[in-house]
Amino acid sequence: MKIILLENVEKVGRKGDILEVAPGFARNYLIPRKLAMEVTPGNLKSVEMQQKALRKKLEKERLTYQELIKKLNQVTLTFVRKSSEKDIIFGSVSAADIQEELARQGFEIDRKKIVLEEPIKRLGTFSVPVKVYHEDRAEIKVVVVKEEAPAPDSQTEPTA
Repeated sequence: MKIILLENVEKVGRKGDILEVAPGFARNYLIPRKLAMEVTPGNLKSVEMQQKALRKKLEKERLTYQELIKKLNQVTLTFVRKSSEKDIIFGSVSAADIQEELARQGFEIDRKKIVLEEPIKRLGTFSVPVKVYHEDRAEIKVVVVKEEAPAPDSQTEPTA
């Protein structure tokens, strides 16, 4: 049975796709949940008009996100952490830490969009991808530096 998807359906297709699916799947699942409609000449025409409007809207969104990507590509975040002599930090720098620092700089990015396979546990400079729009990503630079130990004060030493 040929159908037109009205919504994105995971593992099936994206909104506006015209697909051939099993009749039972269409009649019992997709159509009752208003996720799809059967292909007819009238439905095709209305979906084409909706797709044109959707394409314009998506292109406008994409341009907005391109600006955000340009700004994020220029961001450098610096984290100061205590570390051992082998440059392994105590604790870590996680996606939540990165999100928090981005928020301080005025970027509202969801923590789930920060692609960090595992928390950063070493000193150094790292490139961290951020999902911005569908497949478009920005790269932010994360620098983890060693916290300097406070210098001993000569005034606090006991005098004899």
